[in-house]
Amino acid sequence: MRVDGVSVQCGFELMEKLECRLGVHNLSVYYDDFKALENINLLIPCKRITAFIGPSGCGKSTLLRCFNRMNDLVPGSYVEGSIFFDGTDIFSDNYDVTELRRKVGMVFQKPNPFPKTVYENVAYGPKIAGIKKKAVLDEIVERSLKRAALWDEVKDKLHSSALRLSGGQQQRLCIARALAVEPEIILLDEPCSALDPIATQRIEDLLVELAEKYTIIIVTHNMQQAARISHFTAFMMIEEHGDPGRIIEFGETSYIFTNPDNEKTERYITGRFG
Repeated sequence: MRVDGVSVQCGFELMEKLECRLGVHNLSVYYDDFKALENINLLIPCKRITAFIGPSGCGKSTLLRCFNRMNDLVPGSYVEGSIFFDGTDIFSDNYDVTELRRKVGMVFQKPNPFPKTVYENVAYGPKIAGIKKKAVLDEIVERSLKRAALWDEVKDKLHSSALRLSGGQQQRLCIARALAVEPEIILLDEPCSALDPIATQRIEDLLVELAEKYTIIIVTHNMQQAARISHFTAFMMIEEHGDPGRIIEFGETSYIFTNPDNEKTERYITGRFG
């Protein structure tokens, strides 16, 4: 079926069964006079992994950063349209952006631990939120590191510098830091691009496990990664250089990779362009 010009490989029966608390409606994003995204419409299923794939420069990361309004920090950026979270437009004037960013955590392409101890990295968010009792912080740190599958590796290094960890450990620490404030959604912008295959597999296994509790949205250039771990995939592209990015096709990952509706999707998946 097609919705607002986008091929959607999801049956009505499936979509009726899935809870979708996050939805994008007629979203366009501008950087000054440049339109980066145009007319994005999308529903994000809860407690599933949704992957954004497409050629470089098609707006995947721009769209990802809209979900917690990180683009607000870019001078000259503005949006048209809406993103609804639990029925409220996150771009409305009175929306609490701080609370939004607590609910919607972010993990970046390159691991970016603070130049602090492992413990202080994970405890940072809860401390900012007003939690001061050491016993409570200890519990949060342990729980978050366990959820990030890192506790056994660092439980004896909690008061050592996080910068001494390996790249894969640092990225899982950043995931633990995001989990510490109890988000509902986790955004990941190419979280494995700087990691070796073994570390990548650990992150992928972790994300599959976390999807039982959290809604996960991931940008990846690695189509094999999207095929391995995501439940849904959105293929994005630009028609010509200078055009805005658009969603060409969205649906269950198994359909997108084996039986896409759109010829452009098939050409990208099979490596004939992009």
